[in-house]
Amino acid sequence: MSRWQELTGGTSGQDYAARFAALARGGQDVHGEARFCAALMPAGARVLDAGCGTGRVMIRLAQLGYDCVGVDLDASMLAVAQKRAPELPWFQIDLAEFESDLLGIAADFDLVVAAGNVFPLLAAGTEATVVERLAAVLRPGGLMVAGFGLDEAHLPVPPGITLAEYDDCCAAAGLSRVDRFATWDAVPYDGGGYAVSVHRR
Repeated sequence: MSRWQELTGGTSGQDYAARFAALARGGQDVHGEARFCAALMPAGARVLDAGCGTGRVMIRLAQLGYDCVGVDLDASMLAVAQKRAPELPWFQIDLAEFESDLLGIAADFDLVVAAGNVFPLLAAGTEATVVERLAAVLRPGGLMVAGFGLDEAHLPVPPGITLAEYDDCCAAAGLSRVDRFATWDAVPYDGGGYAVSVHRR
């Protein structure tokens, strides 16, 4: 069982969506991840939203002209995504078992994005497998972007994977680090408790 399932019981989709809706109504920008991705790839690029949740990032990218596919394990989160954008492709699958062939989708993504603390919320011990499976669907030269917390202040669970461990997983999967930031607004990383990492296949 993933840490996310242990934390939420797989029933938090509506609450999660409501929280971000409230932030948006309050004037906060809830599209930083999509804006970050759009700065990396031109419109029309093929994007896999790994751990897409309620679809906040992917729906925005689709609105900006990207060719998107979303995958997530949590049925309650996907139900929200499918209701919001039924025209987009959403798949329920554990990222540790993700294979594009099983879903009938091509393994030629320009960008894979894992936002929302995906890696710290995986089942313990599956991180390297997930990186390998996500890297496998990137075209040569494609990018993988992951943003996640590294300390208790930035996570709803005890800290898990470190940046060094994540980089090692990426290297083993044939990915090399391009850059690292402290936020989705591309603030340079200074060793803080949250990081956005960009790796290239």
